[in-house]
Amino acid sequence: MSDAVQVISAIIFNVEFITGSFGNGFIALRNIMDWIKRRKISTVDLLLTALAISRITVLWSLYIMLSIFVVYPDLKLAPQTVRLTNLIWVISNHFSIWLATILSILYFLKIANFSNSIFLYLRWRFKKVVSVALLLSLFLLFLNILVTNIRVDMCMNEFKANISYSYKLKNATYCFRLLELTNSMFTLIPFTVSMTTFFLLIFSLWKHLKKIKHISKSSRDTSTIVHIKALKTVVAFILLYVIFTLSTFVQLLSYEFEEKNFLNYFFFVGIIAFPSIHSWVLIMGNSKLRQPSLSVLSLLRSNIQGCGWTLGSLAH
Repeated sequence: MSDAVQVISAIIFNVEFITGSFGNGFIALRNIMDWIKRRKISTVDLLLTALAISRITVLWSLYIMLSIFVVYPDLKLAPQTVRLTNLIWVISNHFSIWLATILSILYFLKIANFSNSIFLYLRWRFKKVVSVALLLSLFLLFLNILVTNIRVDMCMNEFKANISYSYKLKNATYCFRLLELTNSMFTLIPFTVSMTTFFLLIFSLWKHLKKIKHISKSSRDTSTIVHIKALKTVVAFILLYVIFTLSTFVQLLSYEFEEKNFLNYFFFVGIIAFPSIHSWVLIMGNSKLRQPSLSVLSLLRSNIQGCGWTLGSLAH
């Protein structure tokens, strides 16, 4: 049973890694090429490009670290290695989450419909809102790095007396648990912001439908579609974020058990789903990216089928 779960998890993990790398790579490449061609880029496209690059870093760092730990399960880790590994993960994961959160705020400001003066001011100054949110995220990133480095130093001091500046991975569960718990606390802040924008979008849609009850059906449908599209994007983000958060807590729970490999499989599959699947949600929800991506997928499928026919002919 354990072997079967391991094989299935490995297949899902690799599929998520490949599709996520392709999706995020497509977003980044498409927007960068368009930026070079037009000599300008919109705020949304700039955020999407930065988000895609950060998620490529998340995917590859996760894949490399997991591969190393699978090949070398008893690998000795020096304090510098633990600190560097944690730093790469914290920075890439931080920007992956925060840029997606800022994107949801931007969608909310552009689509929601409130007569409140504060909302109207924020909508008018949406670039300033993005800048303030980025500065806030950088401040929280600094705090996150500072706290986790203190945690690493505390762990190293505990292991110095017995294992002389390095220790085996299986003896470091306490340290990794502290680091994951700390990082999880910082990721709850953007999650709260995203939930707030989600409920405000629902409230905006409800107010909009109530306001235009007596207006023509075509006008009502157009406005409703815009709201629903935005809600779909935010809902997908929140659901994947919930899976990501639950996977982290499953990993924290696994430290209570000696046989924790079964739970580890769910951790890696769940945690990589967020940066992988959400990229395709963003592509399908963006008219500028959706059609080119479908064309590329159709071309790839044709080439694969062509290779299949060629191999079949050679075999006969």
